[in-house]
Parts: sequence; structure tokens; C-alpha cells
Amino acid sequence: MRKDIHIHYEHFKNGTELNEIEQELFEKAKLAREKAYAPYSNFFVGCAILLENGSIFSGSNQENAAFPSGLCAERTTLYWVSANFPNEKIKKIFIVGGPKEFSEKNPPIPPCGSCRQSIIEYETKQNENIDLYFANLNEETIKVHSIKDLLPFSFDGTFL
Repeated sequence: MRKDIHIHYEHFKNGTELNEIEQELFEKAKLAREKAYAPYSNFFVGCAILLENGSIFSGSNQENAAFPSGLCAERTTLYWVSANFPNEKIKKIFIVGGPKEFSEKNPPIPPCGSCRQSIIEYETKQNENIDLYFANLNEETIKVHSIKDLLPFSFDGTFL
């Protein structure tokens, strides 16, 4: 039996299509991107997370000469937020990434597989979807309402 997978997403061509909180998250992720430590890949990523209490926290990717000791912006931010606010629900995650020398051709950059797996852990933990946005520096943005849209056959603690 054949079944199809459909991905539900929204596409925003620029920042004027984003609401006020989405614009704020974009700006915070963009600023965090500037603080990335990426001397090896020259690929700079920033992430901003909105918690249920209204707080916003950001982080950036951090590389290391001893691959794979570095960490992506999404996991840097997720783990810090979880360690410091373990009972707060995550409402939105906004990612801005791309090569240090940004080009008009650079598309919105989605989270890597490891970050997708980490995000699914928090959706499962809080039993609630997290709005996920990924954008380029031109503010072109893709939004999904759950990481499950990007990771349809996900693995979580229910398998253990």
C-alpha cells in the first residue's frame, strides 16, 4: 500500500509578512548569528527561542577544531533554555543561518538532522508542538507548526 507524506508549511517572502513577535525573533536570531564561532565552516547560524512566559533567549553555533565537538545554534540554545527553565514550554524557535558571506541565492536554512531530533524531544516532553521558523538574511522565512513536518518518521522515548 502506498501512502504519501505531505509537509505543511508557510512561506514568507520577506519580514513584512511576519507578525511583531516573529520579527523580534528574527532580529534576535540574526544578532545571535553574528556571535557564532565558525572559523572552519564559515557557516554562521543564530537561534532565538520564545518561551511560554514571554522570555526570549538566543544562541549561535560554536565550532571546534576537533570535529564533531562543536554544537549547532539550535541545540546550544535549546539545551541552555532547558537547563535554566526546565518547566517552561517552548512556543517558537527561529533560526537564521547561512554562509558568512551571504548571497541573494542563499535559501532559508533548515535545522540539521541532529537538531531536528533534539527539537522532537522537547515537543514530546512538553506534549505540545513548537512553531519552527528558518530564514535567510533577506528575511525569507519558512514556518512549520511542528518539527514532525520536517521529521515525519521520528524517534522518541515512546519507542524505549
